[in-house]
Amino acid sequence: MRILLVAVGTRMPSWVQTGYEEYAKRLPRDCRLELVEIPPAKRARTTPVERLRQAEGERLLAAVPPGGRVLALDERGLSWSTRELAEQLTHWQRTGKDVALLVGGPDGLSDACRERAEGLWSLSRLTLPHAMVRVIVAEQLYRAWSMLTRHPYHRD
Repeated sequence: MRILLVAVGTRMPSWVQTGYEEYAKRLPRDCRLELVEIPPAKRARTTPVERLRQAEGERLLAAVPPGGRVLALDERGLSWSTRELAEQLTHWQRTGKDVALLVGGPDGLSDACRERAEGLWSLSRLTLPHAMVRVIVAEQLYRAWSMLTRHPYHRD
């Protein structure tokens, strides 16, 4: 099973890449995390926001593997504890399907992305920088995996 973090945005600060890679490399091959960067839509002062979201949404959905499960990261989604995320991870592993986690750009996700998603996941009620989301998701997936395998990284 692969978990694809499909995120709008390229050219992240080095600390983002370093943080993301630190946790992604810790996950085992059978639960690997892969980052798929989607270039943001070209912005102009007169471009309608909905058109930007739609263009980015089409690119996000095009990156979802055939038959893959889709979850959208959205502030209106369910907020899971780390234990609940570990339960989700167990379920994902049992199905064997790839999982695509969609992260929108500065204007959010398109309606098409939300409609395609099997669920919405909220990392926090706070508005987080999109770059930081990458690091948080990678760390939390590693933490959930460590709980499931009784690895000492996570302590109850």
